[in-house]
Amino acid sequence: MTDPTPTPGIHHVTCVAGDPQRNVDFWVETLGLRLVKRSINQDDPGTYHFFFADAEGTPGTSMTFFPWEDLAQGKVGTGQVARTAFRVPAGSLDYWEERFDRYDVEYDDRVERFGETVLPFRDPDGLPVELVAVEIPEDDPTVPWTEFVPEEVAIRGFHSVTLWLADPEPTKELLRTMGLDEVGTENARGDTPGDERTRFAATGSVGKYVDVLPTIESGRQGHGTVHHVAFQTPTDEDQRAMRAAVQSEGLRPTQQIDRHWFRSVYFRESGGVLFELATSDPGYTSDEPLSELGERLVLPGEFENRRDEIEAELPDVTIPRAETAEADD
Repeated sequence: MTDPTPTPGIHHVTCVAGDPQRNVDFWVETLGLRLVKRSINQDDPGTYHFFFADAEGTPGTSMTFFPWEDLAQGKVGTGQVARTAFRVPAGSLDYWEERFDRYDVEYDDRVERFGETVLPFRDPDGLPVELVAVEIPEDDPTVPWTEFVPEEVAIRGFHSVTLWLADPEPTKELLRTMGLDEVGTENARGDTPGDERTRFAATGSVGKYVDVLPTIESGRQGHGTVHHVAFQTPTDEDQRAMRAAVQSEGLRPTQQIDRHWFRSVYFRESGGVLFELATSDPGYTSDEPLSELGERLVLPGEFENRRDEIEAELPDVTIPRAETAEADD
């Protein structure tokens, strides 16, 4: 079998939240991301699916949430994406600490990791998140959303995910199969129970890093945890080749599933983390103009025929607007 085209990096990360309005308020107003898609969980249509990203929903920028209000609080542990990190421009962490103070966001002291400065914090559901200060190249593919934060400090897509694993070695081999290269190890710093962090790098510029740490810390899924991480396989051909490569590792990927804005293949890697392979097209503008992303509830495919029933089950949500927020100050 020929080697698959290496993944450029992370496509999106999907997490579990509680209250949907609180989730939207935090990720839009506090963190300054754009709600690029307001939809439903296609496997549980009584639940929202929110997509927060850069101004255009560029692959490698979207953090998505299932707000399952009735689910219990989760606990981060082995077999999970334990940390999700975003890139911010170098020199912007002072701004973010001041903003976190103003919005009562829980954050920790900065740490240095692989020569970069990291600011760890938590969202209202306790989800561990990080901002990593990096130099943003002039040809960077991300487009900052500036309704709530200035362009010079705005989040610019993913930096990395950190996997906690009881036995990291099979996962490291899988990452190599997916085209990521091991680029370094160092003693773990911060709030992790692991002792050594190994970093892998993909071929792209956004969401290119995956860090792997050993731990036997037990966890459970619920509010404040990651549901799955998706990696870019830009074309159907790329995805088929990657699926075959994953299958050759003894894993059991699904058939391709149409998720309306991308086509997906899912599998649980040997350490227990749910991985997804996602295409780049058709993208978030396939059913809404760029200027209107996230403005309405989008019901893909057959769900449109059930709009009245679905809308009746979903709680009302108001999308924050900068002018409204300024008036409230």
